[in-house]
Amino acid sequence: HDTFEIMLWRSLVGLVLVAGFCVATGRLRDVRRDRLGSHLLRNVVHFAGQNLWFWALASIPLAQVFAIEFTSPLWVILLAALFLGERLTRVRLFGAALGFLGILVVAQPDFAALEPGVIAAALSALCFAATNVLTKVLTRGEGIVSILFWLTLMQLAFSLVAVLWDGRATAPTAATLPWLALIGVAGLGAHLCLTTALSLAPAGFVVTLDFARLPVIALVGWVVYAEAVSPAVFAGAGLILAGILLNLRAGTSAAGTQPERDNSVTPRH
Repeated sequence: HDTFEIMLWRSLVGLVLVAGFCVATGRLRDVRRDRLGSHLLRNVVHFAGQNLWFWALASIPLAQVFAIEFTSPLWVILLAALFLGERLTRVRLFGAALGFLGILVVAQPDFAALEPGVIAAALSALCFAATNVLTKVLTRGEGIVSILFWLTLMQLAFSLVAVLWDGRATAPTAATLPWLALIGVAGLGAHLCLTTALSLAPAGFVVTLDFARLPVIALVGWVVYAEAVSPAVFAGAGLILAGILLNLRAGTSAAGTQPERDNSVTPRH
């Protein structure tokens, strides 16, 4: 299955689960329609990022994909400054520079012949950062059920258009259908956890905890797919994590010296 087909089945499974939950609990009324423009923007960006991520996943080692993806919090810092009016300090810029140095250590790119999978992973990280910022904005006044409903419905529509556009759809088989269903359940569960976390805590703090995935996926890649685990991946990931932690500390210090304000929209780092 290509990436669009995987997204189609993932979104269909997710929509069935969300809609079933809404019907069973009488929460269809919680699905709002007054912020469809914001949902559309968020889901277009996320759809692009998710497809780039699936493509990278099939092109380069798992640990390398995840290490590059973990630059997402650093992109959040830059995007928040551009679109949410957050101030970029020297400490934050230094932290971002550490993160980009980490990317170079992990990817070890040959700029004369840059690998498409590395480019896809980097662009997916940028898209996920934008998605986190947009999700943080949506969680102000928008319920998690409504966010997940429009996520699954819109991404199902995008995937269907993409599958029909390239005209090369492959029907699921008895061997692939259980895996597609598992991807759908796991994907929805991840979004539920992430959206809930973003509604309760600053985006920078939430995404930093996500670093636990790197050693886990490196082990999975080694055991299941016989992928070599390069020390450069962990060295680069360490630089990326250092940059993120530096920005978190700078954000916490700034919050302690500034007047109290509403942080439900603007994530702190």
